[in-house]
Amino acid sequence: MSDFQRPAEQVRRTAGFARGNLVATLVNLWPYIWPADRRDLKARVIFATVLLFLAKLATVAVPFTFKWATDALAGRGTAPIAPDNWLAWAFTAPIVMTLAYGGTRILMGLITQWRDGIFAKVAMNAVRRLAMLTFEHVHLLSLRFHLERKTGGLTRVLERGRNAIETIVRMVLLQLAPTVVELVLIVAVLLLHFDWRYVAVIAATVAVYMLFTYYATEWRINIRRKMNDSDSDANAKAIDSLLNYETVKYFSAEEREAKRYDRSMTRYEDASVKAYVSLAVLNAGQAVIFTIGLTAAMALCAFGIENGSNTVGDFVMINAMMIQLYTPLNFMGMVYREIKQAVIDIEIMFSLLERKPEITDSPSARPLQVRAGAIRFENVSFAYEAARPILADLNFEVAAGRTVAIVGQSGAGKSTISRLLFRFYDVTGGRILIDDQDIRDVTQTSLRAAIGMVPQDTVLFNDTIRYNIRYGRWDASDPEVEEAARQAQIDGFIRRAPRGYETEVGERGLKLSGGEKQRVAIARTILKGPPILLLDEATSALDSHTEKDIQDELDRVAENRTTLVIAHRLSTIINADEILVLDRGAIIERGTHRELLAHDGLYASMWNRQREAQLAREILAEVGDDGGAPNRNPPQLPEAPEPRPDLLSAADAAE
Repeated sequence: MSDFQRPAEQVRRTAGFARGNLVATLVNLWPYIWPADRRDLKARVIFATVLLFLAKLATVAVPFTFKWATDALAGRGTAPIAPDNWLAWAFTAPIVMTLAYGGTRILMGLITQWRDGIFAKVAMNAVRRLAMLTFEHVHLLSLRFHLERKTGGLTRVLERGRNAIETIVRMVLLQLAPTVVELVLIVAVLLLHFDWRYVAVIAATVAVYMLFTYYATEWRINIRRKMNDSDSDANAKAIDSLLNYETVKYFSAEEREAKRYDRSMTRYEDASVKAYVSLAVLNAGQAVIFTIGLTAAMALCAFGIENGSNTVGDFVMINAMMIQLYTPLNFMGMVYREIKQAVIDIEIMFSLLERKPEITDSPSARPLQVRAGAIRFENVSFAYEAARPILADLNFEVAAGRTVAIVGQSGAGKSTISRLLFRFYDVTGGRILIDDQDIRDVTQTSLRAAIGMVPQDTVLFNDTIRYNIRYGRWDASDPEVEEAARQAQIDGFIRRAPRGYETEVGERGLKLSGGEKQRVAIARTILKGPPILLLDEATSALDSHTEKDIQDELDRVAENRTTLVIAHRLSTIINADEILVLDRGAIIERGTHRELLAHDGLYASMWNRQREAQLAREILAEVGDDGGAPNRNPPQLPEAPEPRPDLLSAADAAE
């Protein structure tokens, strides 16, 4: 199993390191920082740790070289040196100590950057793996979740969550850990070189500084959360409006959409201003606290110089040490703020990871074995909500190699049947079988690989036509892709385009017409070549002439394949082996086209209405041709006549 094919249970276990517990977060992040299968990354972690200690030793040495250079210039703090003692002379020579000061600073910077560069591969590998974990989990979630979610808000959550993971890894391992090491070394130096009073000043300064930072940051957290909520809301509204660009134009609603977006941005503006003001208060308080501690430590050293226990170099050293302490102190404040803010940003992302997929493979699931492709619905019941049942005790069979069509008025449950067959939802009663295998007992991947779908509303990827057709079978060659396009009657259109098969289709395929998109979907399914076909009004967006060509091609593709057709245009299913008429989730009529017309029930009524609509269009077309007045008394249609070839493209009036 690859890194990105983890079971859902592992995803949910990983999600447990949310909820603001930094220690638990780090514990659960550790397998990604120290991956069991990556010896190269482990070596980088060890080497980066060694460099960390070397960099901090160089950092602590900087104030000492500064002190020695100052004492050498002041001529105090050392006894006369014998000419033959070169080492002792070097420590008292101003130019040598000045060069040593510069050298240690350069060494400190080089080792620090080397460490960061070495560790970058480790940190970003962890970010990538966790980002993929989240992306994979979102695809594991059910259709119900994706129908309820807002795309803009979800992408914002994923983006901020990914950045938050990077922040935690980078701040804790590249800032917090080095800062703790540096603080320990500085305290040890102050205790050995000076006395306990300096350590007390440092300890008090750090304690007050961190206490203030903690409470100020906690105050800022709620402000940050409101800012994030308003940011997500504004982003979701912007994406929703742009995705519905044509609808906005149809109703001249640009101003309305702008005001709707501005209301969200106003809330974001107010929250952002408060966030920046609170940050200014935090920074000001930290600066005041540190300055008081710095002044106290330097005052102690000044008294020491007056009574002869310290040198001017010590005064400079304590100043440099305290200034140098300010950097890790400031980092600790920043690290705490950033980590707390990252935890807030990551909360929703991990709540998403903790959400269990509604549809999962059973532990004993096996790949579907398609022998003939027979489909059977046995006493199937289903409800999206318990109070609103959709299907009730549905029983029918699609024999291997046969075609069964399902028709009915809107809300009858036709599309629900296709969703259940693909196992986007599980039945609430009964079972669905393919070649006597309950689809709940087979893997979802193998189930969906066996079914080809041509939906009524085709949505394409924002990529090339070739990419979208090849999506049906990713290992297909270019000639196979082009042959599928020819069979779907779209090859000619593609070749007339300036870039041919490399033509970009735009967001959701909006650069193509509805008919062109549908033919791409048909080509994609032809390329897939599945044993079972599911056609959801596959020719609804085509003109009558093209519909006849495509319908003939679909009939050819459906030969020797089990085919389930969800139909609105009844003219497309007159040759089906059986037609099921669905009403309120139950089958009320079944039979062939001729048998249902003879029965004179709901199907015959729908057929007559569609023929009536088609005949009306033909009469209007004739009036337009000869310029005459329309006939106020059009001829009456006979009761449920046999289908005429010229009326096989009846309009979609069933809905």
